[in-house]
Amino acid sequence: MERKEKRREVVAALIYRGSRFMICRRPEGKARAGMWEFVGGKAEEGESLEEALIRECEEEIGVTVSVGEAYMTVTYDYPDIPVHLTLFRAEITSGEPRSMEGNAIAWITKEEIPDYTFCPADLPIIERLSKEE
Repeated sequence: MERKEKRREVVAALIYRGSRFMICRRPEGKARAGMWEFVGGKAEEGESLEEALIRECEEEIGVTVSVGEAYMTVTYDYPDIPVHLTLFRAEITSGEPRSMEGNAIAWITKEEIPDYTFCPADLPIIERLSKEE
C-alpha cells in the first residue's frame, strides 16, 4: 500500500518595488534547480505561517519583512513533496535583498513573466499577477 506523504505548509512573499516584484531562482542541488519562485520556504513545527515567512526571508535573502494579507493559496503535488503554498503580500522593513543560498534574485514586471521558467506550484499565482492592472 502506497503511503501518502503529509502535505507541507509552504509560505512565500509577494514583495513589490514600484511596478516590479521579487523572484528568486532555486539553487543547484535542490529540487527544481534553476526554476524561479517567490522567496519563502517550509513552515517548521509550531511556527505560524507569518513567523515562517519572516524567518525564511531572513535566512534566504537577509531582510526583515512585515507580513500582510494572504494574496493566494495553491495546493500542488510535486513528485517529491505535496505542498499547500500561501503567498502573502509583504514589505521589506529592513535590509537590502541579497543572495544568501546561491539563489539569484530578480525584480521583474508582469510583462517580463514569459522570460522566466517558474516552479509549477507558482504558475496559478503568476497567471493571476499577469492579468492584474
